Amino acid sequence: MSLLSVRSGLLLTPLLLAASPAMAAPPASGAGACAAMARENFGPGVAITSARMIPAGTAPGEMGAPPVELPAHCRVEGTINARQSKGTTYGIGFAIALPANWQGRFLLQGGGGLNGTIRPPIGAAASGKVPALARGFAVISHDSGHKGAVFNRDFMVDQRAALDFAESSVREVALLGKAITRAYYRRPIARSYMAGCSTGGRETMLAAQRYPELFDGLVIGAPAMRTGNSNLATTYAAVTFNQAAPRDEAGLPIPAQIFSAADRKTILDGVLNQCDALDGRKDGMIANVAACHFRPAALVCAPGAAQNCLSPLQAEVLERAFQPPRDKAGHALYSPYPYDTGIIATGGGIPGFLPTGMPGPLGPPIRALTFDPDARIEAIRADFVQGLTDTDRWTNLSGFLGHGGKVLFYHGVSDPWFSAFDTWDYWQRAAAANGSAFTDASRFYMVPGMGHCGGGNAFDTFDLLGAVVDWVEKGAAPDAIDAFRRTGTETMPLCPYPGFAQYSEGQGRFTCAPH
Repeated sequence: MSLLSVRSGLLLTPLLLAASPAMAAPPASGAGACAAMARENFGPGVAITSARMIPAGTAPGEMGAPPVELPAHCRVEGTINARQSKGTTYGIGFAIALPANWQGRFLLQGGGGLNGTIRPPIGAAASGKVPALARGFAVISHDSGHKGAVFNRDFMVDQRAALDFAESSVREVALLGKAITRAYYRRPIARSYMAGCSTGGRETMLAAQRYPELFDGLVIGAPAMRTGNSNLATTYAAVTFNQAAPRDEAGLPIPAQIFSAADRKTILDGVLNQCDALDGRKDGMIANVAACHFRPAALVCAPGAAQNCLSPLQAEVLERAFQPPRDKAGHALYSPYPYDTGIIATGGGIPGFLPTGMPGPLGPPIRALTFDPDARIEAIRADFVQGLTDTDRWTNLSGFLGHGGKVLFYHGVSDPWFSAFDTWDYWQRAAAANGSAFTDASRFYMVPGMGHCGGGNAFDTFDLLGAVVDWVEKGAAPDAIDAFRRTGTETMPLCPYPGFAQYSEGQGRFTCAPH
């Protein structure tokens, strides 16, 4: 099979969509059929390096989630366009899992960070307690065209590697993955999906915007849709916080001492006192995100007080840092960040929005006291790879919506990297650009307390993948989505924003209320 024939699969979309989503096992399956995939020809530039059966078993959950049970499946690995450039090997590495209990569905799994590794192809993003592979999806993942640590940018010096990361790997991997799936099962694919968070969310947005015919349903989480601007905003916040920091002997701020443990508790208590009960129950969760207008000034110490309160300067920087940086003309260069319970987090993983003084995934703490937003935004706008990578501007989704595509967005309100309000801003702009065609085919879910793609004091286990499948295949538009804590059985509904989970004393439970 040539790459031309792989690409021509786009022309088969009407036929494929007519197939039944529940399909029987292929005529040939098991170890023999799996091993035979290593001998299949998928065209110039495609090398199958491994094809082997993986027995049913338990796999680790992602981001600290409980282990998951996976079915027996054929795992095929390979590379697209492997090559050498200045002593470095490039090429899009991929792995696809083909389950014995295939249900006719295909899923492209989004990546994370700057990619560089092939994550296990199980389709765990926003899939609740049962990943896509365990539901009978064929699932493919990839490294987007290079090998390296999650935030290593060295590959950007190579033109093709930069282009693969920015956009083209999504299309190439999707088309090849579909070709492999059809070849293995000897049947057409009924429905195609994509899901991811962070970089995976950006990649899934990209699919809707630039390759609208590829997928029927999408799940987009906390998309890294304009990292130049979000990094600008977090740098601005760090410098703003530094202005309230004690100084060392060299006159540099000490970020670890801006907010003590007692200060953090004061801030958390203040946010909860002002916003927790807006959803009808004080339970340490801020479900009514749209109505939370936290005022740091209310926490300033009264004359003579020194405990359970903030200094005027601490309250001032707490007010300014959550607002977007602005250029000299007054234009906002990013969205504001929401106040939420996770802003004070200091534990393992990604810390909250408040500075801790500890190194983070992107490097050491910032100790600057001044910041030039205009110079930074000029450099961002001059970076053409950044512009090609970003997905925040394109809102014309007529092609995707025109063939009945459905898309669900979600974002943790306590995400310290990408503001949930920035993703909501995109959703609103897409609604304005596409009208009811978009609002009738999309939902946005805020996840109170959740950090970046998971974690926090949150109900961060929820099944949006199942919801988008039901919407695409059964016409069942989602409303409330049951969300669980990772441990225990307690649940709370996620509600389409700006609606929220409203507690009713009379009913003794949460239900979705419009805002």
